[in-house]
Amino acid sequence: MPTLTPTVNTASVMVPQAPQLSAKAWVLMDADSGAIISSQDPDERLPPASLTKLMTVYIATRDIQAGRLKPTDMVDVSSNAWSTGGSRMFLAEHSRVSVDDLLHGIIIDSGNDSAVALAEHIAGSEDAFAQMMNAMAQKLGLANSHFMNPTGLPVDDHYSSAHDMALLARAIIHDEAGYYPLYANKYFTWNNIRQPNRNLLLWRDPTVDGLKTGHTEAAGYCMVSSALRDHQRLIATVFGSNSIENRSEDSQKLLTYGFRFFETHTYEQGGKVLANAPLWKGAKDTLAVGLLDNLTLTLPRKSNRNVQPRATFNSPLQAPIAAGSVVGTYDLYDGDQKIASRPLVALEDGKEGGLFTRLFDDVRMFFHNLFGG
Repeated sequence: MPTLTPTVNTASVMVPQAPQLSAKAWVLMDADSGAIISSQDPDERLPPASLTKLMTVYIATRDIQAGRLKPTDMVDVSSNAWSTGGSRMFLAEHSRVSVDDLLHGIIIDSGNDSAVALAEHIAGSEDAFAQMMNAMAQKLGLANSHFMNPTGLPVDDHYSSAHDMALLARAIIHDEAGYYPLYANKYFTWNNIRQPNRNLLLWRDPTVDGLKTGHTEAAGYCMVSSALRDHQRLIATVFGSNSIENRSEDSQKLLTYGFRFFETHTYEQGGKVLANAPLWKGAKDTLAVGLLDNLTLTLPRKSNRNVQPRATFNSPLQAPIAAGSVVGTYDLYDGDQKIASRPLVALEDGKEGGLFTRLFDDVRMFFHNLFGG
């Protein structure tokens, strides 16, 4: 996905270069359009530490939505889960804990014990769960991610990238909206131990409502954050910041930059009829055409942007045409500058007309082509 290029326009806010960060790699993405506003080494394969748990939770909540798992299901805590090192929810060995409590322990406490317990419950073992993680990564298009465990504890061949984690965060926000509020919780108490969420921005910025932090010696300090301001949602991913404080400051700088200098609008709705185009040799005289998906753009802020559409058809539309077939191009212009181009598709089947209609339109098309009418 292309990175937006800062521009200067007399009718726009001047857009400076993105701020300097302590992080090794980062991505700032708009959650609705998917546009990358700013990035550095977005596809470099790096250890993700506990950011890994975003995938662990995503698989669990997808299973809940599919009916394969229930929040009230009770999970047996194995010796393997209980003895997992690093950050912990402080589960008791051989205790039974609900899926819902484990989700809280993973998201808020960053519990490695809870991540392993949940993975074992879903897949039978960490190795089997890692196979599920990698299958999901492939499905989501995470081209630079490979998971070996549900925790992010250091191991060879376990990696991700700033871009991939932004894509995963976007999937969580859009696909798991019912569970996304979990990421905004500041505290969780288990076994009489109250632990704070390690995302410091939850205390500093009321517009921030997620998602996850991570740290190992190899990974440095990592963070995926998201904020919603005036109906615009941004995602900031930083890998390899050099301290707890700096990963928060790096994330805040990115979010502030994105909200200050960029805006996102949906210019057309997917599935909406944009035109009823003439249809030759059809059972009907016209064919409803439009876009498959919403046309949402993230652009530098500009006070007098005047967006105008231009539709171009590949050729005169001739039945039969199947719904979903590309029949032309839909472009958006701001003055003389093209700012977007999308395939124009048939929103319905353009069924063939009867013999008389087809013969009559053959004659009409002949004279149409002859005289360029």
